[in-house]
Order: sequence, then C-alpha cells, then structure tokens
Amino acid sequence: MKPMEKVTVPAKQGRAFRLNAGQSITIETPKGSQAADFFAFNAENVGEWLSANHTWVTTFNVKPRQGDQLLSRFRRPMLEFEKDGAEGTHDMMIAACDQFRYEFFGHEGHHPSCSENLHLAMRRIGYQIDVVPQPVNFFTNTAVLEDGSFVSPPNTVAPGSFVTLKALMDVICVVSACPFDLPVDGWPINSDSGPSELVVSVQ
Repeated sequence: MKPMEKVTVPAKQGRAFRLNAGQSITIETPKGSQAADFFAFNAENVGEWLSANHTWVTTFNVKPRQGDQLLSRFRRPMLEFEKDGAEGTHDMMIAACDQFRYEFFGHEGHHPSCSENLHLAMRRIGYQIDVVPQPVNFFTNTAVLEDGSFVSPPNTVAPGSFVTLKALMDVICVVSACPFDLPVDGWPINSDSGPSELVVSVQ
C-alpha cells in the first residue's frame, strides 16, 4: 500500500495488510456499528499469531485498551494500541464466526464468515494457514456480568469511529468486516441495518 492509501474492506469480506515494524494501521467504521475481526501474524513466521488470550491475561482486562500491547501466542509484543476512537467498545472473547456458527443459529446453506475471510485473505497473498486464532474484535459491544454470563448488547459505536495500532514487529494483519446478520435475540453484533464496509489505511 502507498502511504495513507485508504482501502475499503467491503461488507462481509476481509483483506490482508503487511506492516513493517514502526508502521501503523487504522481501521474505521464509516457507518458505525460494524464489528471488525482483527488478526495478526508474524510476517517472518505465520506460526506466531496475535493471541487475544495471552494479551488479556497479561493486561488483566478482557477488552483491548489504548496503550495496551497486543501479544503473540509466544507472549511477545506484536502491536501497540495507539489510539482508540471508539470509546472502548471492543471485545477479545467472541470467537470468529464460521459456517458451523451460522448453522447453529439455524441458517441453511453457505454463509460468509470471518473464519473464511481470514483464510481467503491469507491465500490471496500466498499463505496457507491451518488455524483461526481468537480475534480482537474492534467495534464490538460485549459485557461479562457478575454471575459470569456473557452478553452482547446492541452495537452503539458511532459512525466514523476508528482504532490505530502500531506494529512492533513485521506483521501481516487481516481485517474482516464481520458478516453476522442473523436476527438472534440478545446477539446483534452489527447494526440493525446489517453489515457494512470498513476503511483501512497503513502509514
């Protein structure tokens, strides 16, 4: 990508972006309320990937926060959460949606998913991966209640909200505009009007 070139990730699709150490990636939800599943891999060894679990067990918070370092499964810093323009509405608990998730909710036939988007985005740039890591879900509204229940209230992220992350090593990032659009009570994920595009820039 050219410096500050903006790339639109169409609704229900994913795209991969390579960053050198020191570069930053900004992800924006132009229409608001669009979940962005975010994955990252060490560009020199895709067997090392961003691990939400290793991150929150180190930051002691199940949501990524401005200033946090996001760690790999080897507990090495991969990215720094430089700027949060979405008022903290993010998640590290929801697994990437896949075909079986949609079937669980009663959908028949093929449905786009963040898992499929990840595999396709990596194949487009020449990588075959055998894992779907737990993503960091930007612009995703979740809460853990006192009794341990896990809920996803309506997505209230405003139009134009964004996040900026700085690469601490050479990385390949994948951004998926989450395709979830099923009418499931208590689990809206995206806007009531359905999935929308994301805009990504690298500098």
